[in-house]
Amino acid sequence: MDCYGLRAVDSSDFVNIDGYVVDRQIVESLDKLKESLSGAGFALRIESAYRPFERQLSIWNRKAKGELKLLNAEGLPMERPTDEEQLMYAILTWSALPGASRHHLGTDLDVVDGNACPEGYEVELTPAECDGLFRPFHEKLSELIGAAESFGFDRVFVPGRGKIQPEKWHIAHLPTSRKYLENFSLSELKALYEKTDIACKSALLDNLETLARDYIYPYFV
Repeated sequence: MDCYGLRAVDSSDFVNIDGYVVDRQIVESLDKLKESLSGAGFALRIESAYRPFERQLSIWNRKAKGELKLLNAEGLPMERPTDEEQLMYAILTWSALPGASRHHLGTDLDVVDGNACPEGYEVELTPAECDGLFRPFHEKLSELIGAAESFGFDRVFVPGRGKIQPEKWHIAHLPTSRKYLENFSLSELKALYEKTDIACKSALLDNLETLARDYIYPYFV
């Protein structure tokens, strides 16, 4: 089991799709969504899927150390705060709490339009891409979701839901993810942080209930 209390990455419940690990229960729906988008001229390409706790922790700690850039709410680079609590909230602008990331589920994907990527282009997953290079793709995806023709996939990081910035590129297969979210325990997450070398530990532990209210539970849909 990983530290999120869900499943291990080598579980028989997981399969490899295009180099990414996903829950096998979403594969049929994903294939149908790909086919639907392909018919409209788009090529759904996965940029991220399952992440174990250790990988999310690495992302968190590297952002805290300045090894990965911090972005503000507009998706632009920002200076690294020196205050621990301010740094914690700066990281949370675009990165989920380790142990509470939906990417631990295996049901959530970051996606782009492969057909729109110039050769050698490095995807950044930013609002600017969603409003520019990948705008037609996301408009079509929104159309399918709005018409209930997205085969169970939906966006969870949307305006007005919690304090995480909207992420059009993040889609979740809700019928599958909901049953795994039942295993989440805030007390277990607190115990995990207490024994883990995680940046901003004091701020995380002091504010965990508030963080859960604003950055975790709103996205358990």
